[in-house]
Amino acid sequence: MAVSPIDPAADRRSGPAGPVGSAGPAGPVGSAGSVGSVGSAGPAGSGGSGGSAGSGGSAGPGGPLQALLWDVDGTLAETELDGHRLAFNRAFAEEGLPWRWDQATYRQLLAVSGGRERLRAFLSQLEGRPPETERIERLQSRKQAHYNQLISSGAVALREGVERVITAAAAAGLRQAIVTTSSRAAVEALLAAAPAPLGEAFSFWICGEDVDVARKKPDPQAYQLAQQRLGLAAASILVIEDSRNGLQAAHAAGLPCLVTLSRSSAAEAGAEADGDMAAALAVLDGLGSAQRPLRVLRGPACPAGRVTLAWLQQLGAGSSGTSREPPGLAAGEGQRRERGGSMMR
Repeated sequence: MAVSPIDPAADRRSGPAGPVGSAGPAGPVGSAGSVGSVGSAGPAGSGGSGGSAGSGGSAGPGGPLQALLWDVDGTLAETELDGHRLAFNRAFAEEGLPWRWDQATYRQLLAVSGGRERLRAFLSQLEGRPPETERIERLQSRKQAHYNQLISSGAVALREGVERVITAAAAAGLRQAIVTTSSRAAVEALLAAAPAPLGEAFSFWICGEDVDVARKKPDPQAYQLAQQRLGLAAASILVIEDSRNGLQAAHAAGLPCLVTLSRSSAAEAGAEADGDMAAALAVLDGLGSAQRPLRVLRGPACPAGRVTLAWLQQLGAGSSGTSREPPGLAAGEGQRRERGGSMMR
């Protein structure tokens, strides 16, 4: 993996992707506080009583869709390559460090979930020893400030169809929540730049701070917590993700998952023959629109050329609601396999 010196023009070459939305900052986001322990989660937002994740798992196939769980980075917006990566590069430059993560490098680093964890893995391999926690926190703090600036400047757009699907789901009474390994500050920055109704559609957030440090995606803990907060059967929930790590996390939690590949994860579709995407109900290149119809890479046809609630209901009806282990990839195995290889080649 090549690590080249800072190229001041490199950030500009990616180009701004257009504003997230034209409306003002998002309003309060329901019960976005941190969640409790796995055994004690209570009601989520206004959506009724919460029960244990296990108590809802007995529903049969074809149950009505009642909730959507949204990943953030790469799913709601192309934040990985156009946001987090550029913010890390600017933090490195501000610290006088001679590193620049190009897109190819960053795609490999995405095998490690979480910004701090990604930075720690990179420095450990580069320098041959674990970095000091204080150094990681200083770089992460600088990076977050640059990320907030990029988002507020309109450099990162919501992905095509995201606002449409969230708005339609909210109007239909579906419960929606965010499940991400990113920090709460990163989620706040993204939703503050989006139209206010978008942020208000989410009953709660499960963020990186809400799970054990060693249990970020592809570990299922975040999705287990989310199902517990919802108190719903697995068959009535649909996860929307963009990456292999996210799909593995949802699948290990026993939740049906739709994958909408992002620019940062598009190459993962080539690994489908190895079973990496076999657990997804469908794999798409996006949510689509009238102007830019989606492509179905795996799963049932989407005649409208864009994801609709009716299509999501039909997709969920084809799910058994039971856990199916991806061939050769137990929870966390994909991440361990990636970590075992060199990130500096």
